[in-house]
Amino acid sequence: MDNLQIGRHISGQFNEDLERVINNVMHMGGLVEKQLTDALIAVGQSDVDLAKQVLSNDYQINAYEVSIDDECTRIIAKRQPAAGDLRLIMAVVKTIADLERIGDEAEKIAKVALESFSSSQQDLLVNLDNLGRRVLEFLQASLDAFTRMDCETAIKIHQMDDKINREYEALMRQLMTYMMEDPRSIPQVMTVIWSARALERIGDRCQNICEYIIYFVKGKVVRHTTAEDMKNL
Repeated sequence: MDNLQIGRHISGQFNEDLERVINNVMHMGGLVEKQLTDALIAVGQSDVDLAKQVLSNDYQINAYEVSIDDECTRIIAKRQPAAGDLRLIMAVVKTIADLERIGDEAEKIAKVALESFSSSQQDLLVNLDNLGRRVLEFLQASLDAFTRMDCETAIKIHQMDDKINREYEALMRQLMTYMMEDPRSIPQVMTVIWSARALERIGDRCQNICEYIIYFVKGKVVRHTTAEDMKNL
């Protein structure tokens, strides 16, 4: 708890409540990270069984989101937290909502492995995997910053989304060209497009998590703050 910049409370139970919530968020984040990792592996290796496993495991993420949200509601009602404690609870509530949506996006990616691609279309999956690896690094960095509530790191990795957006746009241009040159590939390419879009959205969710870290540490909402102004926080 100390590395989260939260003071000790008179009520030992309050400390335990906050610690339990943070630990559950970490466990949820680890599960989400595994889901995305498995989804990318399933696509890269055309592993249908692993893809189905990703789809069937999503309920675990949903269960974490409901459980943590209920716990936060109970803490607010019973403890009436203020200042930093309240910001922490609000950051947690927002973070688990984004983590749950990242889990949903991982499902969409895994579904690509259920499609059949010709040997000439494999390069589409390679480029999708490249984007996926970049997004996975973003997710890992965001979760690590959240674990430590590291504001400076959160500000730095917040900018990673710009690189992801550029890679996403480049991939979309390639996919559009591919469809125009070979209309028969449209069904498969559309599946890749939806997956690429899912990865881009995960990048946005990771950026949100960084903003929640900054909100907790600095007490400032930075949703519409420019990159330059954010560096000066």
